[in-house]
Amino acid sequence: MTRVLDRMRRLATVRRAAGLLSDFRYEQSDPARFYGALARDTAAMVDATAGIDGAVVLDVGGGPGYFADAFAQRGAHYLAVDPDAGELRAAGLARRTTVRAAGEALPFADDSVDVCLSSNVVEHTPRPWEMADEMIRVTRPGGTVIISYTLWWGPFGGHEMGLTHYLGGHRAAARYTRRHGHPPKNLYGESLFKVTAAQGLAWARGARGARLVGAFPRYLPRWAWWVLRVPGLREIAATNLVMVLVAEAAESRPR
Repeated sequence: MTRVLDRMRRLATVRRAAGLLSDFRYEQSDPARFYGALARDTAAMVDATAGIDGAVVLDVGGGPGYFADAFAQRGAHYLAVDPDAGELRAAGLARRTTVRAAGEALPFADDSVDVCLSSNVVEHTPRPWEMADEMIRVTRPGGTVIISYTLWWGPFGGHEMGLTHYLGGHRAAARYTRRHGHPPKNLYGESLFKVTAAQGLAWARGARGARLVGAFPRYLPRWAWWVLRVPGLREIAATNLVMVLVAEAAESRPR
């Protein structure tokens, strides 16, 4: 675990954290800016934790295609899966290596990819740990599974609904609809769900077919990573949890 965290710590600077937090403002108004920056950061994070030059990388929930070029520039053979046809067309980008499919039933053979990634998808699926088990299944023994997701009780848990999610998910969605005249893109109970750090860490520590080798708050500088060690506080302050697992022998995989 220490080796994985040491490599990531070199990237986890105050400057990086400030840049990412600043870009969050543009998710709705300028998605190309937001997702472009997030794609570059994600590729750097995955490269630091797993190494992706020449690797087959499967991105579960890859969306409209912003991540493809960022991974290709680092030498990865990038594939993506997303179940939402509207999301795939959202940016008007060429979807060269994207398959329309659900993360809970990945259309890939066992042990077929080197790295399986999910970035900010867990909170958008009602059965996230089924998806996570599938990610382990398709990753070769010795390969890496990386899951990053937004924590519900953190300040970004409500996504475009802002801090009103602390009033309750359904109430926040109703408030957003009244204010804007349309429901939020990330509608609580349909495309946004309450997921905690405790749930993710419990799954990772008991995962069949993979071993947890690192966990850290994605958007915080390294000197603030200690918050992940404090139950309760981590649910609010960590904002986004990254879990890094190494896949093990095929006989121990989920079926």
